[in-house]
Amino acid sequence: MKTRPGNIKLPTPDSELEKLAKEDATAYPYRIEDYFAKPLASAFKFSPNGTYLSYKEKDENKKNHVFVKNLETDKVTQVITEEEELIRGYAWANDSRLIYVMDKGGNEDYHLFAIDVDGKNQKDLTPFDGVKVNILRNLKEDEDHMIISMNRNNPQIFEPYKINIVTGELKQLYKNEDAANPISGYEFDKDGNLKGFTKLRDGVYIDLYYTTDGENYNVKKELNWKDTFSILSFNYASTNPDEAYVLSNLDSDKTEIYLYDLKADKVVKKLFSNDQYDVSGLALSRHRDYQLDYFSYLGEKRHIIPVSDYYKELHNKITTKFPQYSYSIADKTDDESKYLIFLQSDKLYGKYYAFDAKNNTFKLLYNLRPQLDENDMAEMRSITFKSRDGKTIHGYITLPKEALSGVKVPVIVNPHGGPQGIRDSWGFNPEAQLFASRGYATLQVNFRISGGYGRAFLESGFKQIGRKAMNDVEDGLQYVIEKGWVDKNKVAIYGGSHGGYAVLRGLTKTPDLYACGVDYVGVSNLFTFMNSIPPYWKPYLKIIKEIWYDPEVPEEKTIMKEVSPVFHIDKMTKPLFVVQGANDPRVNINESDQIVEGLRAKGVDVPYMVKYDEGHGFAKEENTIALYKAMMGFYAKHLK
Repeated sequence: MKTRPGNIKLPTPDSELEKLAKEDATAYPYRIEDYFAKPLASAFKFSPNGTYLSYKEKDENKKNHVFVKNLETDKVTQVITEEEELIRGYAWANDSRLIYVMDKGGNEDYHLFAIDVDGKNQKDLTPFDGVKVNILRNLKEDEDHMIISMNRNNPQIFEPYKINIVTGELKQLYKNEDAANPISGYEFDKDGNLKGFTKLRDGVYIDLYYTTDGENYNVKKELNWKDTFSILSFNYASTNPDEAYVLSNLDSDKTEIYLYDLKADKVVKKLFSNDQYDVSGLALSRHRDYQLDYFSYLGEKRHIIPVSDYYKELHNKITTKFPQYSYSIADKTDDESKYLIFLQSDKLYGKYYAFDAKNNTFKLLYNLRPQLDENDMAEMRSITFKSRDGKTIHGYITLPKEALSGVKVPVIVNPHGGPQGIRDSWGFNPEAQLFASRGYATLQVNFRISGGYGRAFLESGFKQIGRKAMNDVEDGLQYVIEKGWVDKNKVAIYGGSHGGYAVLRGLTKTPDLYACGVDYVGVSNLFTFMNSIPPYWKPYLKIIKEIWYDPEVPEEKTIMKEVSPVFHIDKMTKPLFVVQGANDPRVNINESDQIVEGLRAKGVDVPYMVKYDEGHGFAKEENTIALYKAMMGFYAKHLK
């Protein structure tokens, strides 16, 4: 029998966690399931030719199978059956075959599967143990093949393969043999030609190699890992095969989009930028000879800036029809006759509309959470404040109805994961809405090191995790207290991954600020965290040390001890609830075990939920609902 990870004596029995859940005994208009049960149908996609519509549909056992509907005959076929392991993602490979990925219990060693549109010829294309697959390119011009990467030859590094999605036949396209200086990314064009790659050098430099003859790859750019210079797409509308759309911050604080000649190594034209935010999105139309349709970026909200006349007209139609929502194009057919429009707001979880471009008609396809009335949901407001050292910090607060009528409400401070390059954004947040329905505000601070606000802001958080980055969170809390929205005596802190670390750090750094905390797959000990990272993170350990801290530098080793919560358990005076997926490859279960063992040795009763079929965050519906039920019981006990 397979042994379970971690100390199996530590997890709190389910019966005790169910008792904790009962602390939240109030009857509310909406149940936890209303926010967190997976939708009855989801993940809608057109087949490339528009003959079929695929989607996930949930059965009575909470399994999410993939179905395909023939839009001409209305015949529905169950194509992919979800059994014990979750279907982590699926897509159309061509008009007659679908692909999907699965791992084992959240261990992130993904396998690639393929199956015919009638549910036949199912095949595990990568049946290799302990190997992780990444999909690099779906080849529209070669429908029986796609390009993937795998760490099959060395668990630390990934190499590219062309895979036949019918037979599983593999052809290795390039060798990545220098484990000390591995290739970290590959650039293939639409026809599957390897045009370039980025290679790590000495752990912290990144060299961009490029080929003009398809055989010899030469260094075009010598970059520091902090630099951004990445190919978004080649410009297939140009007669110059070396012209590409490039994202760069080499001449600016914010990332900008350029048209770039890679052979000549020079800017052709600066196309798009924003003074306040990094920009990163663009869309091209394959159907209209790769015409540039729009740019996009994430500011306070997501912004789409139409470029082509065709897209200006489409954008105008969508925004005129749905003015109060944020939209995205979830999918479109190859001939652009059918579109899937996904609508969302801070109060709407999501609706799919089908847009028929020929008839110029919108049709509601599916409301993902019809049980949640938008009028009952809480508003998510953007906030801006100054940190104690004068830095401008952005974030969001979701306020329950009571706060809008002047009542000071309890608040849940929710630092995001990552932390580097990640940020919170405006939109429907099921957690914040659940908390608001129970009378709690949610504060989300994009502290220094968050992404999207430029290079200087990002880098100002390096070697400040648990220190100035944590100060920003505290300053955000102070800001919303001074606004009169929240009760300073009823503050919880909750987060996952780095957010879980921030919970533990907050409860040891400033224990008087918080009434309680919930740590979800969080780091507790920076030393053991760095020693237990997955093998494919090992080549980037120097970069991780530049972001966090380097234990080989004496002053930094001292800081690591200072900011590792496990060494300051004596300062933890407030109740804590710890949650962990046992198969987590990023934050090993030992991180949670250490904090629970330390607190229990002190005689502190700390509820500890461990799920042995989960990884870095829960993905199974029953586990997710059990988590939020226990969490709401914990808040009811310690915040109310």
